[in-house]
Amino acid sequence: METATKNQQHWQELIFSSHYLTTAAIHRELQDGNVEAALLGTTELMNAMASIDRRAVKSHLIILMMHIIKWKTQENARSRSWTRTIRNARHEISEIREATPSITDSTILAFWDKAFSVALVDAEDEMNCRTTITSLSWHEVFEEEYSLPF
Repeated sequence: METATKNQQHWQELIFSSHYLTTAAIHRELQDGNVEAALLGTTELMNAMASIDRRAVKSHLIILMMHIIKWKTQENARSRSWTRTIRNARHEISEIREATPSITDSTILAFWDKAFSVALVDAEDEMNCRTTITSLSWHEVFEEEYSLPF
């Protein structure tokens, strides 16, 4: 196994065990003057954290879509809980995107269809009925207002 590949695998294993231990190891590499090793560790840590953020955005997107599908399908069952869930999911996605600028509209659109498919199945399961919703637009998911009168 090539040394670079071995080092990359070492960093990936360390990252899997603990982000804190990874940053401590990167710090030690820098103190020892091993800039190349520290850069590799930093790159692997950044990739891992971006992957975690992408998974979190996808998870929030599924929840957001699921509640919008329920909102549009079951008008008589709408609740303030649904509006809070929609608002919270939007907020969480926004916060993650602010902290991780690499998560762009294009990144979200790349897993849009799969997220919608999961959200549709989950929504129909929760509602115990089929829906006529076959897609959701960016506007419906991120811009349309969902609220109940006071």
